[in-house]
Amino acid sequence: MATSLLYFGSIVVGVVGSVAGLGWLARCVFGTARLPVPHRRTSEPPQPVHRPLELVAADLRRLARQLARVPAGAPMARRRGLQAAYDDVLLEAAELLEVPHTLTGTPPGLARDAERLRVQAALAAAGLVVQD
Repeated sequence: MATSLLYFGSIVVGVVGSVAGLGWLARCVFGTARLPVPHRRTSEPPQPVHRPLELVAADLRRLARQLARVPAGAPMARRRGLQAAYDDVLLEAAELLEVPHTLTGTPPGLARDAERLRVQAALAAAGLVVQD
């Protein structure tokens, strides 16, 4: 029984393989087959690594407005989330304008607030208007 299943399996594999091989051979003869290319270059231009500065500046201003208008009874998680988003966009703007910063390594508190103000002033000196 097992040997007959092996024979049947080998016949099926042989037929399927020969049909696939003959199909590929026919495409080669008539010119429609392509050999697999391991690395094909595209003619598309490379995408920019960073977002445009205009979008970053708009996000920075939007988040600054939202932070300034957090209501008094709002949950602290909302304020901290907005502050983290603002810091991320502030870092993105600093990297785009090549402004040095230590905001990522500074722990939350007064030192981080002072570094945030310093980065905002450096961005303003570089020509980016952060506050409306």
